[in-house]
Amino acid sequence: MTESSIPGPPHPLTQERAERRIGFELEYAGVQPEQALASIQAEYGGDIRQSTEFEYEVRGTELGNFRLELDADYFKQKAREEEKDNSSDDGKDWQRWSKDLLSAAAQLVVPWEIVTDPIPLSCLHRLDPLCAELRANGALGTRHSVLYAFGVHLNPELPDLTAETVLGYLRAYFCLYDWLHERETVDMTRKITPYIDPFPKQYVLRVIAEGYQPDRSGLIDDYLQHNPTRNRSLDMLPLFAYLDKQRVLDAVDDPRIKPRPTLHYRLPNSDVDRSGWSLLSPWRDWLQVEFLAADSDRLRAVCDAFMEDLGRLTRDLDGRWARDSQKWLVDLASA
Repeated sequence: MTESSIPGPPHPLTQERAERRIGFELEYAGVQPEQALASIQAEYGGDIRQSTEFEYEVRGTELGNFRLELDADYFKQKAREEEKDNSSDDGKDWQRWSKDLLSAAAQLVVPWEIVTDPIPLSCLHRLDPLCAELRANGALGTRHSVLYAFGVHLNPELPDLTAETVLGYLRAYFCLYDWLHERETVDMTRKITPYIDPFPKQYVLRVIAEGYQPDRSGLIDDYLQHNPTRNRSLDMLPLFAYLDKQRVLDAVDDPRIKPRPTLHYRLPNSDVDRSGWSLLSPWRDWLQVEFLAADSDRLRAVCDAFMEDLGRLTRDLDGRWARDSQKWLVDLASA
């Protein structure tokens, strides 16, 4: 995909008038870390550094820093503990054996994850070669195994951090969730895990109501009351912790919450092994949320129609809203 074929969002700049950026997290299996690191370095330069058997970095590349890590805190912590155990030759032998055992066990069900620094939107096309290289080297995605609950996470910066803008994104996402879910054909294994649980209907109805216009504190409090968890397909806790860290930590005691001025979109499957797929595939779908959030009149009309649909008894059975909501989409080719 070339740079010119990637449409930009309607608001490409931050409130500081800088180009917006987005970070990606890509989960996969089937490629050893040495090969993945070599692919990153060959494409973007940088220096490879290893922290543990399961944690690496490629620092100083043309697109910032890349992290490569096994996506499991238990394995990473065990590796850190073993790195410190140098008391005897027997200890070193045990260390090597246990690392091999951990690595073999982990790779049966736990993905490797490539995490990028925030990348300017105008540079997103440069991620295509990395996806192609991983695929050529045998990377496996979500649909390869019933054990692979792998995903792709998008962390887009917002145009600004006002309550009105954040609310617009929440409303747009709720209205387009059914379409996004059907578009992704979210894998069954991921559906039955808690990581991308849907938002409670009561909260969705509250947010899309026309009279709902909270200030920042009210918006955060309402979210925390209904969603005191990271397990949402659009996890707002990193953004809300950036805006009001103590308010979030008082409600959700989870050290994995990392404050940052971005959304944390977790719905997409990892289709790295599918021909033609790249990280720009979920980005193009996410752009529909960007365009809807930026058009207040269209957003209000969609919210009203969606609220009516939520009142239908058979909505969860017939999938009609996923089809009906397509009429609200924009033509990205002419955007």
